[in-house]
Amino acid sequence: MKYYKLHLIRHGLTAGNLQGLYIGSGTDLPLCDEGRAQLEELKHRFRYPDVPLVFTSPLLRATQTAELLFPGVRQIELQDLREMAFGKFEGQPLQQLVKDPEFAQWMDPTSRTVPAGAEDRQAFFNRTSGMLMKMFEYMLRTHTEEAACVTHGGVIMNMLAQHALPFRKPEEWMTDPGAGYSVRLDAEMWMRDHLAEAYDVVPAGYLDDMEQE
Repeated sequence: MKYYKLHLIRHGLTAGNLQGLYIGSGTDLPLCDEGRAQLEELKHRFRYPDVPLVFTSPLLRATQTAELLFPGVRQIELQDLREMAFGKFEGQPLQQLVKDPEFAQWMDPTSRTVPAGAEDRQAFFNRTSGMLMKMFEYMLRTHTEEAACVTHGGVIMNMLAQHALPFRKPEEWMTDPGAGYSVRLDAEMWMRDHLAEAYDVVPAGYLDDMEQE
């Protein structure tokens, strides 16, 4: 059976992450020194796949992560892999936002409230949910049997919750910076179900190390 494999990886740390800020697509931060060092350590301790192609979010933190983890590998930037736009909440400390009733309302999955300048939650859902299958479609069409994708935590959670086995809630697909999940499908899975199987974590050995801690 011929599988096509795609490795979904969350970008590395930025200064905004370290400062506890709420950073979406409205802030194009680069990796910070700590983020680069962490990725280098992950490369040293574990094994990332050898791939000929990396799909990335267009934001700096994703493209720089891709360059660091997969130097010299061809990148394809996809606009729909970008993080959600957080509008008026962009760049604010999370410790303050959790006390804001309007923010709490926006976090309610049943609410259709959209803060000024933010992206509608349903629009984000629609934009990202189909991206996993679109990347696999490109791979099948170009006979690319293995590739990586560097994007954002929320995008990964949404893609896998909609199109990956085993079925899990979005929050159950959370992952650490520089880590993620490996998914695969064959032509029959593509034609019949438009579903992929999550079969491992990336980088190789990362899960074993986490379980030992």
